[in-house]
Amino acid sequence: MSDSQWGNRGQNGPPDLDELFRRLNARIAGMFGGGKGAGPGGNGSGNAGAAGGAGLIIGVLATLWLASGFYVVDARERGVVLRFGKYHELTREGLNWHLPFPMETVEKVNLTEVRSVEIGYKGDTKNKAPEEAQMVTQDQNIIDVQLSIQYDIEDPVKFKFQNMMDGNRSESEVVKQVGEAAIREVVGRNKVDAVLNEGRLRIAADVKATVQEVLKRYQTGIRITQVNISNVQAPQQVLDAFDDATKAVQDREQRKSLGEAYRSKVVPEAEGEAAKLLAEAKGDRDAVIDRAKGDVARFMRVLPEYAKAPAVTRQRLYLDMMQQVLSNTSKVLVDQRNGGQMLYLPLDKMMNTATAPAATPVEPARTVVTPAAPAQDAARPDAGQPLREGR
Repeated sequence: MSDSQWGNRGQNGPPDLDELFRRLNARIAGMFGGGKGAGPGGNGSGNAGAAGGAGLIIGVLATLWLASGFYVVDARERGVVLRFGKYHELTREGLNWHLPFPMETVEKVNLTEVRSVEIGYKGDTKNKAPEEAQMVTQDQNIIDVQLSIQYDIEDPVKFKFQNMMDGNRSESEVVKQVGEAAIREVVGRNKVDAVLNEGRLRIAADVKATVQEVLKRYQTGIRITQVNISNVQAPQQVLDAFDDATKAVQDREQRKSLGEAYRSKVVPEAEGEAAKLLAEAKGDRDAVIDRAKGDVARFMRVLPEYAKAPAVTRQRLYLDMMQQVLSNTSKVLVDQRNGGQMLYLPLDKMMNTATAPAATPVEPARTVVTPAAPAQDAARPDAGQPLREGR
């Protein structure tokens, strides 16, 4: 390039700045179709070539600028599109496009990432933060509570632009402050025994509900997924006393469980025994009643026959009773009609011998001499009977 292109200048002097600016303006005008002829020191064909190259460059730059608006949203994310810094739309997963910078920008928010904040400790439960952990219960006792709160993003628009929290704080600081206030409120409504022993799950549920309500009220777009109470214990200064109290409570529950187990064993046995005695008594009662009814029915059947033939009926009743009485006793048959000699027959042994094997010897009949029997009284019921059964 010759020095004439930069305007008139001396042998060693600086270029003419006015001429330089004038030529630059002419080239810019030519690129946008502003100039037809050649400027001083040039020709029309050179300007046309420069204009074509500049147009190509501008086209490439414009294409790259438009292509910069393409972006990909992951399945776990949502894209928040801002137009001149103001929320415009929410895009889902896949390939999307927005007006290139500086007109529109996009911010990606992960909805599935589970975030966590810790209250009362840092990193490890052994690394305690006393200023966060110490709390006062309803009955004016001080205890240390350590918990963690897990959360994710439910509404990316509210999370980014509509929440009413202080913009200088991150969402983790907001969740931590709300969680600390909630746990202090819930612990303050419960007594120390409930917090230390059986009330942990209920307290965790109450803290979760309270934190979620506050975050929803301030439109943070944050959802609480889980509240875990890591550790609850008394301060180190009174830990031994609290351990003794806890052991006493456990012993009480153990003894109560043993008592319940003993009661569960003894009571059913006693109820079963009582039911058995009642059933036996009912059976005896029914048997006595049935027997009495049977005796009455039998008496009512005998009564008309007795009215027709009293002697025969009385004799029959006598024989039946004697048969019933003598059925289980040993019997001897005695004949007193042979004048001084009495025939003795052991009937029970004879009956046993009859049912025994043939090799068993049979005791012979024995004759016993006795005084003569007096005359039989005809008026007796058994008068005229030749034989008598005796024991």
